[in-house]
Amino acid sequence: MEFRNRLFTTPATWSLTIVRIFLGIVIFPHGAQKLLGWFGGPGPSDFSAGFGQMTGLPEVLGWLVIIIEFFGSLCLILGLLTRFWAFCILCLFIGIVLMVHLPNGFFMNWGGNQPGEGYEYHLLVIGMAWALVVGGPGRLSIDSNLNDRNRTAF
Repeated sequence: MEFRNRLFTTPATWSLTIVRIFLGIVIFPHGAQKLLGWFGGPGPSDFSAGFGQMTGLPEVLGWLVIIIEFFGSLCLILGLLTRFWAFCILCLFIGIVLMVHLPNGFFMNWGGNQPGEGYEYHLLVIGMAWALVVGGPGRLSIDSNLNDRNRTAF
């Protein structure tokens, strides 16, 4: 009972709602590129193979990235298991920074004069995800509706 309360309880604030919805909107196209091949993306098999080559990690972990980015972003938009999916995105983006972007420095590669992208965008995602892990989904979320039903059921 206590775990369920901690998972679904959220203050009735619009600020967390805005963070949740916009984080989901920003992450969704990345997941759709990987899972569905939308927005010029590689699709799942090409992404998994490229993931394995780029990181040296097992290709099966590429599927975990796809699941987190695609399904996690949709769940964030809806406010379903927000803290869980925000934590998954938080961990994913810490891994992305450490495995890929840290050597390229802080700034994005706007001028095309560095070997890859920096990690400034990733820090924004980490910060937004962390706020949702700590604060919850805010208003207009399935989580808050589940919490209200749990409260009245007991």
